[in-house]
Amino acid sequence: MLVNNGSAFHGWHRFVLSFSPALVKHYIDYFGLNKSSVLLDPFCGMGTTLVEAKMNGITAIGLDANPFACFVSSTKVDWDVNPDELCKIANEIASESEILYKNKDESFFNNLKYKLDISEDLILKKSISYAPFCKILVLVDIIKRFEESKFYKNLLLALANITVHIASNLKFCPEPSVKEIKADAPVIKAWLMKIYEMARDLRSVDPRAYPEAKVHLGDARRADALLSPQSIDAVITSPPYPNEKDYTRITRLELVLLGFVKNNGDIRKIKENLICSSTRNVQREDDDEQWADKIEIIEEIVDEIEYRRLALGKDSGFEKLYGTVTRRYFGGMARHLAALRPTLRPGAQLAYVVGDQCSYLRVTIQTGRLLAEIARGLGYDLVRIDPYRTRFASKTRAELREEVVVLRWNG
Repeated sequence: MLVNNGSAFHGWHRFVLSFSPALVKHYIDYFGLNKSSVLLDPFCGMGTTLVEAKMNGITAIGLDANPFACFVSSTKVDWDVNPDELCKIANEIASESEILYKNKDESFFNNLKYKLDISEDLILKKSISYAPFCKILVLVDIIKRFEESKFYKNLLLALANITVHIASNLKFCPEPSVKEIKADAPVIKAWLMKIYEMARDLRSVDPRAYPEAKVHLGDARRADALLSPQSIDAVITSPPYPNEKDYTRITRLELVLLGFVKNNGDIRKIKENLICSSTRNVQREDDDEQWADKIEIIEEIVDEIEYRRLALGKDSGFEKLYGTVTRRYFGGMARHLAALRPTLRPGAQLAYVVGDQCSYLRVTIQTGRLLAEIARGLGYDLVRIDPYRTRFASKTRAELREEVVVLRWNG
């Protein structure tokens, strides 16, 4: 088995809000999971749980509503790729890209943008400068020739990584914003170095020695439609928090430049399958708040938010939605936990990494405590709530707790 050095495969692409692989390993050991176990991450994001499970010889399944997240996770757990062939193809692509970029004019790159159907209006203004943008266009166009090959996902994932970390002008706190503008960046060279890193990790494993990991594009609130009955032994996950973060915005640059979304309609479709955790994600058809209607402690928080809003004279459209988002968030989590029940084997163990919030007019939302109450109301046993870490919320200037809610399903 691969020796887990904390970076192999995990480092192919990371999410700004990702939790630690060491945390996943801790709960794998605490739950006593083994080769016969099936581990689920219903909010799999960049695949931290899935990669760690595979490293430890455990079959894993991931769900996510964001197509880019599903792409990243599925690529990071597919180790049946020949690293030497990958590097050979990447070197050829890099050489061709360098020549094309140096010998083409502005009209060529404009035509390429239209050919790839990339809408710059969907990304944050000034998030990427012209020269790096053109290099990415060239790489995307050439990489798409390999769409039917075994190497395609690795070629594209390496580009996703350097698009954010090398080519862009973005910083994440954790919301994306524009930092110092850089006129150019070594996009092609950095992409090739990322491919070499992937190849190094792939050379360290024999893919036949590791179990399968599957990733499904779908809504965690409909987990029972995606998973077989009584097929899951454990859950280790970190769902979104009620924190006013637009999760499609955090990955927007990759979604757009790599062709996962073409227009606002595509983004709206993604949001429809996300648990509501932001005023930017309030969907007219969403009725999740009915799942939180009779939970007294949630209504108390909503009342406090509304009382403070009125007292402060806050009357913008977004501020008026704070209570709605709170209800819908916890209603969505209740709906998710309810849908999960038929997929769990008796005795299944669950770990939910969640964080307290005060994004809504500084009203404290103890997410872990509320999630535990919801779970108990749905028939889960609360085993304990473990402290994980504290983090500094830059917007509210507050230190907030992150915790792990540990549950058991006895059937």
